[in-house]
Amino acid sequence: MEVNEVLVQQLADLARLEFNDQEKVEIRGELQRMITFVEKLNELDTTHVKPLLHLTDDYNVFREDRVIPSVTREEALQNAPAATEAYFKVPKIIKK
Repeated sequence: MEVNEVLVQQLADLARLEFNDQEKVEIRGELQRMITFVEKLNELDTTHVKPLLHLTDDYNVFREDRVIPSVTREEALQNAPAATEAYFKVPKIIKK
C-alpha cells in the first residue's frame, strides 16, 4: 500500500487536524514505515499459532465481600457544618 498526499489529507480531516506541508511530508514517511512493517508481519507463517486472547495467564482475583466496622452515621455527621439527624445539608446549586 502506498501512502500519498490524498490519504494523509483524508486522515487529517477525519482526525480534525491541520498540518503544514513539511508536517505532511514527515507524516507520510512515518505512515509508510508503519504500513511496511505491518506488511512484513503478514509474511510470517502463523498457521499453527493459537490466537492470543490475554497477555498473561493471570486472572482476576476477587476478595471475599465482608462487612467490616466503619464510621457510624452519627460520627460522620458530627463534623458536618450543616446536617439533619440522618443527612448532610448542602447548599442548593440548581436554580429554576
